[in-house]
Amino acid sequence: MQTSFESLQLNSELITGLKAQNITNPTAVQALTYPAFLEGKDLLVESHTGSGKTLAFLLPLFTKIKLDEKTNQALILAPTHELTHQIHEQIKLLAKNSGIPVTSTILMGEMSMEKQIEKLRNKPQILVGSPGRILDLMMKKKINVSTLETVILDEADNLLESSQGSTVKKLLHQIGHKVQVTLFSASMTKQVRDLATPFMSEPQILQTAAKTELNPLLSHLYLKTEVRDKFENLKKLLQTTNTQKALVFVSQHTDTKVLVEKLNYHGFTVATISGKLSKEERKNALAQFKSGKVKVLLSSDLAARGLDVANITHIFHYDLALTPQDYLHRAGRSARNGKEGTSISLITPKDLGMIRVLERTFGISLEEIALIKGRIKNLATNTFLEPMETIVVETVGSTSKKRNKYPKGFVSDSGKKAKKEKKATAQASNQSAQTKEKDHKPASESMRKKTVTSHKLSTEKVTSKKFAARKLQQASQEDAFLSGSLADALKLIEEAGWDD
Repeated sequence: MQTSFESLQLNSELITGLKAQNITNPTAVQALTYPAFLEGKDLLVESHTGSGKTLAFLLPLFTKIKLDEKTNQALILAPTHELTHQIHEQIKLLAKNSGIPVTSTILMGEMSMEKQIEKLRNKPQILVGSPGRILDLMMKKKINVSTLETVILDEADNLLESSQGSTVKKLLHQIGHKVQVTLFSASMTKQVRDLATPFMSEPQILQTAAKTELNPLLSHLYLKTEVRDKFENLKKLLQTTNTQKALVFVSQHTDTKVLVEKLNYHGFTVATISGKLSKEERKNALAQFKSGKVKVLLSSDLAARGLDVANITHIFHYDLALTPQDYLHRAGRSARNGKEGTSISLITPKDLGMIRVLERTFGISLEEIALIKGRIKNLATNTFLEPMETIVVETVGSTSKKRNKYPKGFVSDSGKKAKKEKKATAQASNQSAQTKEKDHKPASESMRKKTVTSHKLSTEKVTSKKFAARKLQQASQEDAFLSGSLADALKLIEEAGWDD
């Protein structure tokens, strides 16, 4: 098997582009796929999760694309919006870093079909999307099927065995047998091969292992729990592992909204992706998780298919996977790009049988753990698991690392001069402050005098007003006495107390 990109005869532009992503050597699946893909053979490719399958089909595809032709030359199908975006972004990144002007566009539901039709007028060379939307555009004659040369099914088992299977078959029937068809998955079962072969021509099976396997860098653990204690145990596991990036899988029956609220209440930053959310909501949640704004992502099985997020250290199965294939794809979100990962399942009494099924299917051992005094103990090895180290980001330049060339307590001439200058500056500052205080004092006293004078004037005005009012009242009484009747005059005399 080839061990370098040079020995695979990958062109220098692509090698340069890969180095920009810190990729210097091909993985097993990339080395196995590249020559067979370029020969134009139909392929059934199986390799464990995190082994680099996306680049395994993109590298030969970039080599195969005819850059001088503005036509739709390749079609890539993916089961989820998240995986579609992921593939499209990798195409753009590889094109940018390598300088190879390959063009692509996304075609999927929950997006404006009019805008997608407008982009198709530019004749992108690679079309990436969901089967349903692409079939719709084909039926509307917006995609020129006659120019397609390659069709790639990523996560092929999910595309063919799920509800999308009938759509995929219709789509492949529309395209016909004249194109190269390649399927990629971590679990290429006999059922998948049987569903795909009618649309393929003498397909070649490529496997990096003799049987379907899990990533060897993964550790598989489980914790026994009662249903009522599942949340409490999940909370303790998150706290004890101190994970900085974790994926929590739930079944469709679990109320993710309640689970998110509980985790938030206990101080965890959480986002969620599931088929029940809109495309925009899932996109925002995934962006927050990738950027590190949230440390925990809740997900359903389908939403996380093919998800490639760097540095996921732990996978927690809040609800155990229903099939070995689901477990394989869940656990495979960790231990990617050569890094280690841990998969922990919360097991209720009814789930114990599935543990044995997983062990037999993948030839692995799931080891039981227990929570003891705030630590996780592996009961199989009788050892405690160490928590993840918290990454502390230091502010650049906040602390000077310049070494002092003088011994402790020694003050150089320049240091003495600096001290004198500092003392002189402080004295000048004190004098300036005293001067300001003197200048400010008369103004303060003047203001106080103005305030007192204003108060006196105000008091005098009030007194004057009261005096004028009394005079006016007396004048009114006198006028009434002089001009009124005798009875009125007598009444006034009584009120004034003049009767004695």
